[in-house]
Amino acid sequence: MVGPRISHIATLIPARDEEHLLPGCIASVLRAQQAVPASVTCDIIVAVDSSTDRTYDIASRMLGNRGLVLTTNVGSVGTSRALAAEAALSRYTGPRSNCWLANTDADCKVPERWLLDQLLLAANGTQAIAGIVDVLDFTEHHEGVAKRFRETYLIHPDGTHPHVHGANMGMRADTYLKAGGWADLQTAEDHDLWNRLSHGGCRRQSVAKLKVLTSGRRVGRAPSGFADALAAHNEAFT
Repeated sequence: MVGPRISHIATLIPARDEEHLLPGCIASVLRAQQAVPASVTCDIIVAVDSSTDRTYDIASRMLGNRGLVLTTNVGSVGTSRALAAEAALSRYTGPRSNCWLANTDADCKVPERWLLDQLLLAANGTQAIAGIVDVLDFTEHHEGVAKRFRETYLIHPDGTHPHVHGANMGMRADTYLKAGGWADLQTAEDHDLWNRLSHGGCRRQSVAKLKVLTSGRRVGRAPSGFADALAAHNEAFT
């Protein structure tokens, strides 16, 4: 099956007090944009939520006219993602079926082919994609956690997987809107949207080759999020 041609891709990044890690994230997305065909326009939207550090200033300086930085005090990653999506779609005036929304987090780094691989999957008819994550640095954890995490992080032999991370999701804009968009949730907003995409008959694909690197911090921004799940592996060594 061939999907509509994607002519625009917007990367959405929620950020809260991420002055130390956000520069690496934005730099990696800018590198990934260089692999995208010249016929596809690119945008980056950073939604700075309830920050007290230099996150907004850093994002504004790095993006310049290559994206948009918005601020909010909602205290909800789901709403931050939704506001970023709304801003992205207000800046793109073409058909929603030709727009792709790529999602990651401010403490992540994406590979150079991250956007290109999503475009290739979309060209084959995929409407929504869930990728996987690996961890940049395990220094805050017991020395055995890295091995345990990678041994228990399930990936099927065919390259599919059961994981859903807001740090590594992509979808066509019309599909996103049909599903109702990101919900106002402080955690599990990714699973919520992924499930609603399924109920709407969306052609979803879980792809292990689509991988981003995320921070290994023990205390995350979202309650009961990935950081908590990662930290729980330390219990095996106490």
